[in-house]
Amino acid sequence: MEISQKNKYVLTWLWTGLILVLIQIILGGITRLTGSGLSITRWDIVTGIWYPLSEKQWTHYFDLYKQTPQFTKVNAWMDLDRFKFIFFWEYFHRLWARLMGLVFIIPAAYFFIKNYLSNQLKIKISFIFLLAVLVASLGWIMVASGLTSYPWVNAYKLSFHLIVAVFLLTYIYNTILFVKGNSIQWSRLNGIFNLPVVFTIFVFIQIYLGGIMAGMKAALVAPEWPYLMGSFLPREIFQFSNYSNFLFSEYELSHTGPVIVQFFHRLFAYSILFILILLIYNYYSRFASKLYLIIFLVLVQILLGILTLLNSHGSVPLWYGSLHQLTGIVLLLSCIDFLSIVSNSKSLLK
Repeated sequence: MEISQKNKYVLTWLWTGLILVLIQIILGGITRLTGSGLSITRWDIVTGIWYPLSEKQWTHYFDLYKQTPQFTKVNAWMDLDRFKFIFFWEYFHRLWARLMGLVFIIPAAYFFIKNYLSNQLKIKISFIFLLAVLVASLGWIMVASGLTSYPWVNAYKLSFHLIVAVFLLTYIYNTILFVKGNSIQWSRLNGIFNLPVVFTIFVFIQIYLGGIMAGMKAALVAPEWPYLMGSFLPREIFQFSNYSNFLFSEYELSHTGPVIVQFFHRLFAYSILFILILLIYNYYSRFASKLYLIIFLVLVQILLGILTLLNSHGSVPLWYGSLHQLTGIVLLLSCIDFLSIVSNSKSLLK
C-alpha cells in the first residue's frame, strides 16, 4: 500500500509522539526509583516551566518540600544538595510532559485545519488526546496522594498512571499501523482466547504488576532468585484473610504485601515464558522471522528482572530497573506488531 504525502507527515508526527511518550514513561520510572515524585508540591502549568537558579528560589522549593509528610517522616536528614537531585528528575518529568503537549497539539491543529485526516483518523487522534489528558490527571492525583498524610505515592495510583500511559503508547502505535494500512483485524483473532492475544494481555498485566512492584519497592524485601523468602512458595501468599490489609491499606508497614506482589510478578513472568513456548510451537513455521524479536525481548526481560532483584539491596538499582521497564514496554509494542502481522496474514489462524 502506497502512503500519500499527507499521511507521511501524519506518520512522522505520530512516530515522534510515540517516542516522546516512551521516554516519558521511562522518566516516570526513574522519578519513582529515585524517590523524586513528591519533590515538587505544586502543579504550576505555566510558571512551573522555569527551573530554579538562585539560592532564594531553591530555598523556597525546599521549604515547601519540608512541609510534606515525606520529608518529616522519611527524609528529615535530607540537605539542599540531595533535594536538588530529586527535584531535577521530577522537574524533567513534568517539563517533558509539557513538551509532549506542544508536539501533539500544534501539528494536530494544523492537520485538522488542512483536512489531512480522514474521519476515522480524526476520531482516533481525538481519543489519543483524551487519553493524554487522563494520564496527566492521574499523574497529579498520584502525586497528591503523597502530600497529605502518607509520606509516599500510593503504589496503586502510580501503577494505574503507568498502565494508562502504556495504553496510550500502544494506542498511538496501533494508530500508526492504521495509517499504514496494517491495523489489527480483531475479528480474525477469534477473541481474547487467541494465543497471541493471550500473550499480549499477560505482558500488559505484567507491566501493571511491575508498576506496583516499583511503587512498593517490593524487590527490597526479597532480593533473591529463584527463591522468594527462602522458598518457591513463601508462607505470606497463603495468608488470604489478610490480603486486603497487607496489599491495599497497610502494605508499607509489613513485608507481607510486597512479598505477595513480588510472587505474582514472578508467576506472571513464568507464565509469559510458558505461553511464549506455545506461541513458538504454533506460529514459528509461518512467522519465524517475526518471533525472533519477541523471543529475544522476553529472555532479556527475564534476565534484567533477575539482575534487578539480585542487586536490590537497600535501594532498587536505577539503570537495571529502568532497562527492565523499557524492555517490557518494547516487548508489548512488539506484541501489538505481531497481532497486526498475524491478523493481516492470509495463513489460517490457529
